[in-house]
Amino acid sequence: MAVQNHARDAQNLLRSRLCNPSFVFKALSGSPDSNYSKLKFILSSSVTEACNNSLLLLGPRGSGKTAVLELVLNDLLEEYPDMISVIRLNGLLHNDDNCAFKEISRQLCVEHHLLFSKMASFDDNSQFLIAMLRECGLAHKTIVFVLEEFDLFAQGKQRLLYSLLDAMQSITSQAAVIGISCRLDADQLLEKRVAAAHLTIANGLNSSKRLCYSIQYKARAVSSIDVKSGYPSLDNFKTALSSFRRQPKQECIKDCSILELYILACIRRLESKEQKSYNFNSVMKEYKSIHDQFQTSDDYARNVCLRAFERLLQRDLICFSDNRGQGQSVEFRPVKCLISHFELQEGIKAYRSCPVSCFLHYGFCYSGISLLAGVS
Repeated sequence: MAVQNHARDAQNLLRSRLCNPSFVFKALSGSPDSNYSKLKFILSSSVTEACNNSLLLLGPRGSGKTAVLELVLNDLLEEYPDMISVIRLNGLLHNDDNCAFKEISRQLCVEHHLLFSKMASFDDNSQFLIAMLRECGLAHKTIVFVLEEFDLFAQGKQRLLYSLLDAMQSITSQAAVIGISCRLDADQLLEKRVAAAHLTIANGLNSSKRLCYSIQYKARAVSSIDVKSGYPSLDNFKTALSSFRRQPKQECIKDCSILELYILACIRRLESKEQKSYNFNSVMKEYKSIHDQFQTSDDYARNVCLRAFERLLQRDLICFSDNRGQGQSVEFRPVKCLISHFELQEGIKAYRSCPVSCFLHYGFCYSGISLLAGVS
């Protein structure tokens, strides 16, 4: 019984450490080139030098965007306890302008011990925000606005973003706006006046992605430890690995048709050739060149390929590169691929009815055979 108790205590300790972002990312905070150091430098300048800053953090889910930001904010709140006020909004909850301004007013009232009125109008809340920015600026207190799911705020008229960033142009204001999004094209959703004049894009935090995957893998292995033995077994890690390998994008690939896989493979080939911009027409040229060279048995009509291309857009396996040209036909709008070469390759391997010989022409390895992508 004593052994089981010690094993359970050790398991709980490991879980708490692996699931605590502050513990995990604290080790990375010492490097001057880390995302923690860069983010802290920018936000520190808002506090100590009264600089207004706006920053957009982009990266896949689980890459550590929010975790690093929270670590920075916690450290700054310890260093400057009476000089920072943090307002948090989420695009899933507050993408309506009225709701967003009301929530900002509510949090500001709670933070500064003021009476909040639920009956206040949109204009009242907007004026209250401007007044609080002015008063906090005169008191040398920085307001940090954290906008989770930023891409949802960037849709529609973007009134909230306009209001926040315009208010920051005041001499007396002292604030920072930080947008967080898993959409790598979130900056393209912004109107030119917002994007060009105000936002600095920090694309990624991808350097932390492998660390996050490693932590999640270990956490799953630790959770399945047998407390009777008190030691992790090989089966614990095998089970964790099998569950960890289930990727949403790869699950989507399993539901794709052969033609859709061909199109994805052509897109990856174009990217391997360092072609920065491509659309349906350029993808079809690549598809045609491979078919003509290798005389593959699958030769689909253009309209059939276009429907497959549109289905990939619906599945979020590809997306439009920007929001310009919305009146144009799908065939002419540039797109980007939202899955990696590795994810596509693993998805093809798991596809039981996949014609292996055909995909070798597209530059994907299968059963130990490989060809360089983009090289026929």
